[in-house]
Amino acid sequence: MTAHEAISAYAKGDVVYGVGDPLPPVFGGVQRLTGERSRIDIQPIVAIQGRVVQGFSLPLCNRTLFRRDDHRCLYCGRKFSRAELTRDHVLPTSRGGIDRWENVVAACKRCNWVKDNRTPEEAGMPLLAVPFKPNTWEWHFLAKERILADQMDYLSRQFCAERDWAH
Repeated sequence: MTAHEAISAYAKGDVVYGVGDPLPPVFGGVQRLTGERSRIDIQPIVAIQGRVVQGFSLPLCNRTLFRRDDHRCLYCGRKFSRAELTRDHVLPTSRGGIDRWENVVAACKRCNWVKDNRTPEEAGMPLLAVPFKPNTWEWHFLAKERILADQMDYLSRQFCAERDWAH
């Protein structure tokens, strides 16, 4: 959630608990009768009241996929910029492959072109890592542009394994 959404949740009393070192306080207006200025102290990680959405599916987009694969082509192993990478379907969609985490990898344009409409085995291009679906905490890390240190400390404790991209 955004900082504005977190502040609103605190103001409405929806925050159940917070984790991490407090952020700088947020000040509001001055109360006309008492002259007191409102203040909200927030923490970087908050649990809010509400319902848990069952069956939440982790969105798959190139940005999070490329971060999962460390901006590395999983065929040749070289690192590339986001603009130089493509999404490759291990089992091509034209052959029944599905666009899901376990069937896609980051590939440089050259390797994707060489692999073409074949499986890695058929193309003689073994994968350097097995594509996997990140867990919810890993996905939150991959989807965010900036993670605070105490947020990372909390999230990384929930990762399924040691991840090179998590350092």
